[in-house]
Amino acid sequence: MNQHLATTAVKEVTLAFTGASGAGYGWRLLGVLLGQGIKVHLLISSAARVVFATENNIKLAASAEKCTAQLVETFGCDANLITVYGKDDWFSVVASGSAAPKAMVVCPCSTGTVAAIAHGMSDNLIERAADVVIKEGGKLILVPRESPLSALHLENLLKLAKIGVTIMPAAPGFYHQPTQVSDLIDFMVARILDHLQLPHQLLTRWGYSGTTNK
Repeated sequence: MNQHLATTAVKEVTLAFTGASGAGYGWRLLGVLLGQGIKVHLLISSAARVVFATENNIKLAASAEKCTAQLVETFGCDANLITVYGKDDWFSVVASGSAAPKAMVVCPCSTGTVAAIAHGMSDNLIERAADVVIKEGGKLILVPRESPLSALHLENLLKLAKIGVTIMPAAPGFYHQPTQVSDLIDFMVARILDHLQLPHQLLTRWGYSGTTNK
């Protein structure tokens, strides 16, 4: 294992899909987390379902229970590894600081979601889950995908960065000489995993000739 990557005891992650473009990033991240045996608490906005259908031809079931079963079958994972929650499921574990995972990723993250989190709105479960992670001093990673960014967007992102939220724009690098779209997606997913302190072999690190963990 690469000595530059210290692994941690991350066993559970809250993952949210929102309506920004870039559904492929979230989908790939979900697959990698499940492949590592990480328990995923998945939150999906209505707009995200539209984006997934439009960009990736993935039609996610509207019912939380049906969507959970759909994803278990799609990824071939243990049924205990993933739970999908409805947007108003206030009794879910992610809604309370006493039970929620200490790590959360919103990928992709719309600028509307950024604004709501920055102002503590908590009008739906995604916003509440992010608020919980912030108040509990956990790790919150936002992957916004918007261009250009307005002054409002930048102010909201700065506000969150100042309180310790990791802002990771969906802006993949090219030094690993990508040859296909999946290479660009893996670049971003690799960076997210780095900040979750989870090992991976998705790309070659800068200055290294081998894969990530070699």
